[in-house]
Amino acid sequence: MANKAQQPPHLHLAEVTASQFLDIWKHFDTDGNGYIEGKELENFFRELEIARRGAGVDPSNPTFKEKMKEFMTKFDKNKDGRIEMSELAQILPTEENFLLCFRQFVSSSAEFMAAWRRYDTDRSGYIEANELKGFLSDLLEKANRHYDDQKLLEYTQTILRMFDLNGDGKLGLSEMARLLPVQENFLLKFQGVKLTSEQFNAIFTYYDKDGNGYIDEQELDALLRDLYQTNKKEVDSKNLTGYKQSIMSLSDGGKLYRGELEIVLCRDPIV
Repeated sequence: MANKAQQPPHLHLAEVTASQFLDIWKHFDTDGNGYIEGKELENFFRELEIARRGAGVDPSNPTFKEKMKEFMTKFDKNKDGRIEMSELAQILPTEENFLLCFRQFVSSSAEFMAAWRRYDTDRSGYIEANELKGFLSDLLEKANRHYDDQKLLEYTQTILRMFDLNGDGKLGLSEMARLLPVQENFLLKFQGVKLTSEQFNAIFTYYDKDGNGYIDEQELDALLRDLYQTNKKEVDSKNLTGYKQSIMSLSDGGKLYRGELEIVLCRDPIV
């Protein structure tokens, strides 16, 4: 393990591939929580400085702290004091940056949900691995990026390595949404208010007054407001409208069915 810590992968390269990008991410996100933070962040910045400047770097030096502060000011877009995957994509010189391709294709969470709905045909909250190639192929074509079969296979395998942690060949909605820009990832806003299946069923049944199995946009608005107030979170009307629009992108002609809302609000959607 000591040797691995001394030799972080690929940081010295002028350009990294999608799979090398993931190697770097996994090396520094040691606890696997989706962020490079705390000691991980200090280690990442130190190793990045060494790779770029080819000299020893002393974290105890005040100059190091100042440079790290400047670095975070530039790249920590949401100013939460940590680096997430989409922010790392801005830092590293990535060949055919598939994360940025994703951004060009899906510029908002509503577009992401609409794209997801096209591929999650059984509304399970997962895209099967064999459908992922089509999803990424559409993404690259709409971003006007040239790609060949080998590159598409690399992107597909990289996404699977990122998110298919249990190897079941399925990718979850909330996991794939980590590719969205920080400010557009509305699913992050529901961290801390996730429901168990029992809690979700109770709240959905309450708002589905006629028991027809779906709710409309007005009912969703009331449901989200109640959910936020119950969890003692501030309700910003502008943000709430955005969240609502994103969730309604999953709906069928304005009808938001139980399974679709469950994908967003439940800790463990029923598959």
